[in-house]
Amino acid sequence: MQTIEPFFHWRDYYRVEDDQRSPFFGFEHSEFEYSNAIYDHYIHPQWDSIESETLFVKVLYANYEEGYAFVELLGEWNDLLYNDIMFLKQNLLELMMDEGINKFILIGRNVLNFHAGDDDYYQELSEDLDGGWLIGVQFPQHVKEEFNDNGLGSYLLFLPEFDELNDSWTVKKPEVAYAKIRSIFLN
Repeated sequence: MQTIEPFFHWRDYYRVEDDQRSPFFGFEHSEFEYSNAIYDHYIHPQWDSIESETLFVKVLYANYEEGYAFVELLGEWNDLLYNDIMFLKQNLLELMMDEGINKFILIGRNVLNFHAGDDDYYQELSEDLDGGWLIGVQFPQHVKEEFNDNGLGSYLLFLPEFDELNDSWTVKKPEVAYAKIRSIFLN
């Protein structure tokens, strides 16, 4: 787990710690000191905590003018034991919504498992997004199935076309990747 780094190719365009509107503004990441862990596995120090025991994030890019953000996730999304959606909502998404972001692209290639709990926070989040959306990209198949099997697929949207993007979104500038994902979503 300690070798899994957040996607870093957009750091020339955006650095969450330099963004005065970001919840992680001013945070200094160590390159060598591993302090966060999921269970007993240390994780790379570039991941940011949302106070969950098992789920960490990295805001890869935020565009306040157009109201969207790319957020990469790492770990186990466990609503059953830890109510991770609450931590994600309260400690990241709401803070970004207060700054005008209402469209979130969640990159889930490093989400190992999902354990569903209640859908109250999902319903509340859906209402709070005010015309926005949550889109899931690159989540493992078993995680998407667990979301959908528990009736949560209407809150976090997984479309086959998003999976067809594979890693092609990563070689584009963030604005181009967003335009492609938005185009798929609107069609």
